[in-house]
Amino acid sequence: MSSHKTPLASTADNGGLTHFDAGGQAHMVDVGAKSETHRVAIASGIIRMKPQTLAIVTSGTAKKGDVLGIARIAAIMAAKRTSDLIPLCHPLALTRVAVEFTVNEADDSVMCNAQVETYGKTGVEMEALTAVQVGLLTIYDMCKAVDRGMVMSDIKVMEKHGGKSGSWKVEGA
Repeated sequence: MSSHKTPLASTADNGGLTHFDAGGQAHMVDVGAKSETHRVAIASGIIRMKPQTLAIVTSGTAKKGDVLGIARIAAIMAAKRTSDLIPLCHPLALTRVAVEFTVNEADDSVMCNAQVETYGKTGVEMEALTAVQVGLLTIYDMCKAVDRGMVMSDIKVMEKHGGKSGSWKVEGA
């Protein structure tokens, strides 16, 4: 069995990818020297379904219960557990997770928006994205018995605030 040594720290240029060291090995980014600031991220995504499936969601008649209420709780729980799911993600003390679902009957869809906040040394984009995806997955799980063809799409960070890079917003939003 051979031994492989990896540099423990590096400032080498990795094309802007901070999760790789000088040897190309994945590592957790050292955020120790960063300033604690108020960090906010907002993410969104959509799930499209059959009109009759959307009717079940909005009427509250799904056999498994209140679809959007349960999806909201799942999304919040997912944001809190992001570091358990994404290997190099820092565990964060979140100060706020707000999840909102918007029903669009015109295109038989539900949009999920998640806003995640903390006061810390690293951003909360991953937590917001995880909240959205798990919220949408929960809708799928609760409705798959009547509609296996649901499609999740357009999952993205809409904006972020805080930290050295400051604020960013998706173009056109």
